[in-house]
This record gives sequence, C-alpha cells and structure tokens, in this order.
Amino acid sequence: MNDRPAKHSLTLRGHRTSVSLEAEFWRGFCDIARKLDRPINDLAAEIDEERGTRSGLASAIRLYVLRYYRDR
Repeated sequence: MNDRPAKHSLTLRGHRTSVSLEAEFWRGFCDIARKLDRPINDLAAEIDEERGTRSGLASAIRLYVLRYYRDR
C-alpha cells in the first residue's frame, strides 16, 4: 500500500490547481461528491471558499472527508 500523497488536478472557479492527497482521502472525496451528486470541482471550490486562509486546500479536503464520515 502506498501511503504517499499523489497530485490530483482540480479547476476552481476557472483556475487550475492541484492537491496532493493520499489515495484513501481522494477516494473518499470522490465518493462523497458522487453521493451528493456534485461535481468534484464544485465541491472542492466550496471547501476552498469555506477554508479561508486557515489551512491549505489539501488539509481542508482531508478534514471535510473525515467530518463527513465521522458524522454518519
């Protein structure tokens, strides 16, 4: 099992960016987007907007995934 983060490309409000996430977090993020019937880029843009400057986008996505599954 490879625990190293891998880069994933996203487009947030028309701008390309990438996040480095471990495979488990990326799969969880994609699963959540599917369950919510939301495009990955739209969900990432929402997370990005809500995080402000407190953390990086990858960290914010990890926390979002963790909270989503913890609250279920």
